Amino acid sequence: MVGLWGQEGLDAAEVLYLAMYGVQHRGQQSAGLAINDKGRIVYHKELGLLSEVFNDVVVQHLNGARAGVAQCGQHIASENLRENALPLVLRYTKGQMAITYSGSLLNGRELRMALEKSGFMFQSTSDAEIIAQLLSRERVKCHSIEDALKRVMKQLVGPYSLLIMTPNKLVAARDPRGMKPLVLGKLGDSYMFASESSAFDTVGGTLVRDVVPGEIAVVDDNGLRSSFINAEDTAMCIFEFVYTARTDSIIDGACVYDARFEAGKILAAEYPLDADIVIGAPDSGLPAAFGYAHASGIPYAEGFHKNRYIGRTFIQPLQTTRELAVSLKLNSMRSRIEGKRVILVDDSIVRGTTTKKIVTMMKERDGAKEVHLLIASPPVKYSCRYGVDTTNKDMLMASRLSVDEICKELGADSLGFLSEEGLMRTPIGAKCGFCAACFDGKYPVEKNGGAVYE
Repeated sequence: MVGLWGQEGLDAAEVLYLAMYGVQHRGQQSAGLAINDKGRIVYHKELGLLSEVFNDVVVQHLNGARAGVAQCGQHIASENLRENALPLVLRYTKGQMAITYSGSLLNGRELRMALEKSGFMFQSTSDAEIIAQLLSRERVKCHSIEDALKRVMKQLVGPYSLLIMTPNKLVAARDPRGMKPLVLGKLGDSYMFASESSAFDTVGGTLVRDVVPGEIAVVDDNGLRSSFINAEDTAMCIFEFVYTARTDSIIDGACVYDARFEAGKILAAEYPLDADIVIGAPDSGLPAAFGYAHASGIPYAEGFHKNRYIGRTFIQPLQTTRELAVSLKLNSMRSRIEGKRVILVDDSIVRGTTTKKIVTMMKERDGAKEVHLLIASPPVKYSCRYGVDTTNKDMLMASRLSVDEICKELGADSLGFLSEEGLMRTPIGAKCGFCAACFDGKYPVEKNGGAVYE
């Protein structure tokens, strides 16, 4: 998601449209853009990739405004509906507002049921609409939207970051544990917010800082101001550094590329192997492969051609879609692989779909002498409750099989995972704590706010 409160003469629609390409990797199932047209909020959203939802005609139709919010959305398969596309734009007793949201409310069902019993009606299954309804209820009791948001945030349990645009201000908020990323940037004298700093880079903006956990940042024609609710022990999602975030992003003080490169260096120390070449699985496995090659002295070789017109396979909602996308997305290079002892470095094994096909391709079709598989993260054994689409534990290969069994299932000659201790050393310079529940089963927040261990 991306937000902009611009100076006069800045075309918010064009800036936001381009900035969305910097966060397209976070959501490939819907795209939407809402602009503040002299106090009136106008929007366009639809299911599909950004390039499918928007064109020059649509963007030009939204031009002329200097403020707006936008989002590329990701939905679980059962909720991939147009009404769940964001931003959510609605009218309430104080006027209009538009909301973009990233997260997963653990108490969302209870909040929705309570609101429905009070007479509220819902048009979507999105948590964003729950927050909007709570805001509309609290806003009549408060002096400002940010005061209402403070009251609402005390009712929310779970990870979230959100942007709220009204006719006269833009509000950004991050949950008290900072589990979802949210950053503040500038484009000239204009303020921007985004899920990742890569959105700023796309339009020539600069990263200023992270939105602090528990912070409510408000931008209007008077500038930027912030207020806070009580922050808790921070628990940023470590999987951002493993896979989710773009390599050129900086999150909570740590560079994503540097974290992945460091993971490869630590893998080389934990798994010293004798091989001819190191190959990385595109794209998030590449920096770790570079790190392994750098630390081990084994030459790095480009081993795959990637079709750049195919989306990310892990976040495809259906297994059949993921399997087809893998075949379309990657093709190994026989000339680099044949007869070689290969160290293949990948970022993670979740369901195993991509990895199994890659190993099979390299050994059976391309004639690799050996394929030693190294993973730049620990085994994903536990389902994520906080928004990553691994809700069914049975879908996770490492929850069902031992390391030796996974190695056999994938057809590799050997298999090694980065240690949990090694993973926690990878985000160099990070200014936060981390949630690693998908690896260790230690969930930092439950519905009652306490830690839960599985």
